[in-house]
Amino acid sequence: MMKRLKLILIYWLLIVLFLSGCTSVPTHFYTLAVPPTPIRTNNNPPIFIEIAPIIVPERLIRPQLVITKLNKDVSTELDILENERWSSPFNSELQDAFTSGLTTRLNAIDVSHSGRLNGRLTFRISIELRDFATIPGNKVQSTYEWIISRSDNDHSSTCQVSSLESIAPGIDGLVLGVQNSVINITNEIATHVKNFEATDMSSCGLNNLE
Repeated sequence: MMKRLKLILIYWLLIVLFLSGCTSVPTHFYTLAVPPTPIRTNNNPPIFIEIAPIIVPERLIRPQLVITKLNKDVSTELDILENERWSSPFNSELQDAFTSGLTTRLNAIDVSHSGRLNGRLTFRISIELRDFATIPGNKVQSTYEWIISRSDNDHSSTCQVSSLESIAPGIDGLVLGVQNSVINITNEIATHVKNFEATDMSSCGLNNLE
């Protein structure tokens, strides 16, 4: 009798485990990679760029999407979405998106891993994400700062831009908002590099993209 009872319990335990596995929440993966639109259409030879590792707040160095909740007392609270993830840690997603976008928009060759070529003008680009908030169904707000340095002299130029994207409800709307924000910043950096290439001394103040 006891043996039969154990078998029944094991049987029901297996059923419960099976059903719980069937009803588990699936994990969704997203990427910041989007087909970029070139903005350099002439036949000039390619330039060389070196993109330093993107600096992001430590709370964002993870694959999970991090969203911001606004409470009634105006304080902020973060949620880490375990089942909504980037295809790689967020800083890696940004690195790939900026590298792909800038090389395409500038008709540039990325020498970040291969090293600079002697005698060839190279622009080193250091990007930092200084502020970042994603509020589902509301907005994506971010502030980026970057420094562009020339390899042929000691000149450098700094810029800081804040971006505000209104987004549609849902995670898809949030991801699209982050993508659009990165595209806008990429365009700003590309324009800055082109101006710096043309004038040798280019300045950029605090700008807002809305």
